[in-house]
Amino acid sequence: MVKAILTDIEGTTSSIAFVTDTLFPYARARLADWIAAHAHEAAPILKDVPGDPVETLTRWIDEDRKETALKTLQGLIWAEGYADGTLKGHVYPDAAEALRRWHAEGIGLYVYSSGSVAAQKLIFGYSNAGDLTPLFSGYFDTTTGPKKEAASYRRIAADIGLPVQEILFLSDSVPEIEAARAAGFKTYLVDRETGAGDVASFAEIAL
Repeated sequence: MVKAILTDIEGTTSSIAFVTDTLFPYARARLADWIAAHAHEAAPILKDVPGDPVETLTRWIDEDRKETALKTLQGLIWAEGYADGTLKGHVYPDAAEALRRWHAEGIGLYVYSSGSVAAQKLIFGYSNAGDLTPLFSGYFDTTTGPKKEAASYRRIAADIGLPVQEILFLSDSVPEIEAARAAGFKTYLVDRETGAGDVASFAEIAL
């Protein structure tokens, strides 16, 4: 019996294109100015970034690196865009509907994404389906561990407080699905583009 659902964001609840074509360029264009204007706030985040911080972070954005410092800064920059209405988080209608239904049924909902917890809350809090954050009981990012390692999922299960076999993980990434499965999670591979996964939308998920 599934008592909790852990979901990825990019390519799963939300469009990959929204992240790559809207969020990444937005942060990239504002990175240098934001760091200059928030030097005190940025300093502890940048302490482990090698070389010239702006140059390194810009390269990491272009390479889609899953570096915690980058994800933290992106979240802070995006927060301003969401707050002033420039950005609106994309969530697929089938995902929003299923999340609301599962929550109403008493299933615990959690997020695990390479984006920072702050960024996760923004995409759901300012989504095109309204504020979805009240549906979620917890959020996990790369500070928990790499998404392609089984140990990360075991840590999440311990934090949630449920046996691994009672948690369902949803993702569009095969390596992530394999890692979660190795940890004992139930899984669904979501493939919205080709239909080659277990499901093509949240509407097809049977608990």
